Amino acid sequence: MISKILIVDDDPMLSELISYSLESEGYVIVRAQDGREGLRKFELEKPDLVILDVSMPKLNGWEVCERIRAVSDTPVMMLTAQGQEEDIIRGLDLGADDYLTKPFQVRVLLARVRSALRRADLSSEPELPVTYTDEYLSIDLENRRVTVDGKITKLTPTEYKLLAYLVQNKGRILTFRQILENVWGFEYIDDIDYLRVYIWHLRKKIEPDSKNPIYVLNELSTGYRFEPQK
Repeated sequence: MISKILIVDDDPMLSELISYSLESEGYVIVRAQDGREGLRKFELEKPDLVILDVSMPKLNGWEVCERIRAVSDTPVMMLTAQGQEEDIIRGLDLGADDYLTKPFQVRVLLARVRSALRRADLSSEPELPVTYTDEYLSIDLENRRVTVDGKITKLTPTEYKLLAYLVQNKGRILTFRQILENVWGFEYIDDIDYLRVYIWHLRKKIEPDSKNPIYVLNELSTGYRFEPQK
């Protein structure tokens, strides 16, 4: 099937460049010039992926992302000139699945789009019947349910895929490259800082103390492992 992509950006030249590049790859493109129009077209067009600028009139990208995530798991890629780690973390907090800082290379954008759509396709497939439970944390991969200290915790599709991969290999050290390739795709295999941000954010959601993790442990200069607490 041909994927439909919604581009929400108030910069007409950049929007045109992205549209042309994606259409050349066979995608169907829908465009919006501000946040409110973006939400209307999201509801009307039901895109497979949203590429969302942060700085826009009427509704900014943060607000649009939050509203999309309240009703849908459609992948959201943030485009931002604000490349500071706190801005990236804010996007993750609101449910963004990926981010790309401006300026960027078109080939990098295309690779990220392919990877985001591939992850979305894989997330619709049934998970292996793997579960993990202790007094604090419960993870049911088959039913996509995570409970932390008795409360259901919502993860983004990317966060869930990251946690699922770690749990499926619990007790085993996974290299940075293994995690990046299996969760995000080959295009990300050298983005160790990218993985570090996502691990930090996942720890905030599932660890009793994210600064002193007991589940998602770092193997210095090698990778990460999920450590069962039984």
